[in-house]
Amino acid sequence: MKTILVIDDERGIRDVLSDILQDEGYNVITAEDGLVGLGLLERELVDCLLLDVWLPGRGGMDVLEEVKRLYSRIPVIMISGHGTIDMAVKAVKGGAFDFIEKPLSLDRVTTVVRHALEMESLRQENETLRKQVALPDRSRLIGTSPAIQAIRKIIRQIGESDARVMITGENGTGKELVAREIHHISGRRNHPFVAVNCAALPETLIESELFGHEKGAFTGAYAGRKGKFEHAHGGTLFLDEIADMSPGAQAKVLRVIQEMQLQRLGGEETISVDVRVIAATNKDISREVREGRFREDLFFRLNVVPLHMPALRDRAEDIPLLLDALVREQDREMGFSPEAIQKITEYSWPGNVRELKNFAERVSILIVQDTVTREDVDRLLGSRGGAAQKNPLGEYLQLGLSDARDSFERTYLMEKLREHDNNVSQTAQSLGIYPSSLHAKIRKLGIEVGR
Repeated sequence: MKTILVIDDERGIRDVLSDILQDEGYNVITAEDGLVGLGLLERELVDCLLLDVWLPGRGGMDVLEEVKRLYSRIPVIMISGHGTIDMAVKAVKGGAFDFIEKPLSLDRVTTVVRHALEMESLRQENETLRKQVALPDRSRLIGTSPAIQAIRKIIRQIGESDARVMITGENGTGKELVAREIHHISGRRNHPFVAVNCAALPETLIESELFGHEKGAFTGAYAGRKGKFEHAHGGTLFLDEIADMSPGAQAKVLRVIQEMQLQRLGGEETISVDVRVIAATNKDISREVREGRFREDLFFRLNVVPLHMPALRDRAEDIPLLLDALVREQDREMGFSPEAIQKITEYSWPGNVRELKNFAERVSILIVQDTVTREDVDRLLGSRGGAAQKNPLGEYLQLGLSDARDSFERTYLMEKLREHDNNVSQTAQSLGIYPSSLHAKIRKLGIEVGR
């Protein structure tokens, strides 16, 4: 059922329009002025707007400008009892779909509303077709191994459905990349893909992040705010490291998934959402369920299609292709000697593709020649690659003081985060610093957590 919002300061007009539009099968909500109407647009999923030109306080033309800025997809039909040709032209130039003069012809109102909704539907279909034509032929999921081919097949099979997916695998294996691939080939591709790292959010903030909050809901909530579920409306919500979510948040996520409705923190109004949920975790989720740390009912809701990302060491044949692509991302054209490739493929890559990406960045920055040798790999992998280094400072001696400090600090923090399964709070505690300080360091150094 399509929802029509009527903004008019005359109660009689609001009542008449509500009656005739409801008779046509629409859901109708009303507002007596522009401020109330804009508030409803924040909370409701509106498909068409009937807007009076003359409103108390904020005029209809100002409201039109705000609506087209924030909600450009919503067709706006202007209505006025004192209309002129100049005003109608100005409204249409400002983005209005049409202009209707009072006294209203009820047949014309219903006809214009129907045409506005049909035109918006056609616009969305055309946009979808254009983007389908523009889709790249190559997936960003690189590799020819049987494991990657199997994952590509599953993605193709489930892409056009709304089936929820649970992606498991070690840190750095590309779980978010797979989630984006699923979204990219789905019917939701024209709508948002919103990623939430549950492990990186403090327990006190995760509910506000997911469900939003109203003004005054808690200390510091100076204004209302939409949550990630609302931002992902029509698209895909990716809940990364969901096994780190608190029991309270798990219960609320379960309810939203079941009902596709939510309430913001501190609010009483029920808000409908249309979201496909894809979850991911680096933990043994079945074990988390057995040991009571993750809700069984939520697990069954999310685990409609299980998908496991293999560790990089389990698809070593893909490493040369991945490395070549990652080096090209750094705007370098480089070759690797056979001995260097052998060394690289024999290495265990505990950080998986993320570690390989970091290695590719080091290669592109620190190797000046066009061919990377076995000795280069030994030096850049250091003790991790099994080669002895002449100097424990290794590559840092080749950098300036500031860059060396940042490089060392980045490597050190990444290792500490890996030791604690990318749990920021636990890592901060082990380092003896506040989580907020660690979050600041992570942002400054460009460290990706829990992807």
